[in-house]
Amino acid sequence: MRFTATRMAQAAIAPAVAVPLALGAFAPHTYAQAPTPAPTGTFGPDCSELPRSGEGSVAAMAEQKVADAAAGSRQLAQLAAALTKAGLGDTLNQAKDITLFAPTNHAFNSLTQAQRDSLLNDPEQLKKVLTYHVVDADVTPSELPNGSFKTLEGSQLTTSGSGTSFKVNNTADIVCGNIPTANATVYLIDGLLTPPG
Repeated sequence: MRFTATRMAQAAIAPAVAVPLALGAFAPHTYAQAPTPAPTGTFGPDCSELPRSGEGSVAAMAEQKVADAAAGSRQLAQLAAALTKAGLGDTLNQAKDITLFAPTNHAFNSLTQAQRDSLLNDPEQLKKVLTYHVVDADVTPSELPNGSFKTLEGSQLTTSGSGTSFKVNNTADIVCGNIPTANATVYLIDGLLTPPG
């Protein structure tokens, strides 16, 4: 009789254990959200403003050195003029595997006339500001979410964001990024960066 009672007790326990286990199969699971993959091509709202072909297009810029590519881009006309005025065109064209965070015409136009004149009429300050936009390394989109890079000027600049939305120094937006040139990667930005100090 003791054997029979033990078997009956075990039989009663088995369903009680099985029910929670069965219910566990229907318990909600949480999954870690996969990070947004880095863009592999050009990205940003202003990329659609680039010509589809000919001078200033992505294909044309890819065949040119970076200062020459800027000179052929309508969006970078003021930057190209500033690079020439500062004597930096040849310097950037002769560099290898650099990154240019290129202020667009909009960035220059956001300055007051007095600020623009002061900058353009001070060669040393102009050179300091422009070289602060250049990193002596090929910065890829995958490095942008939490980036810190030493510039040719000598100071650090930072990048932050995710997906296809990024800021430089928390002030300027990348409006068209990952544009290849023959010796550089270009990110168009809508603000002029100011070196610290």
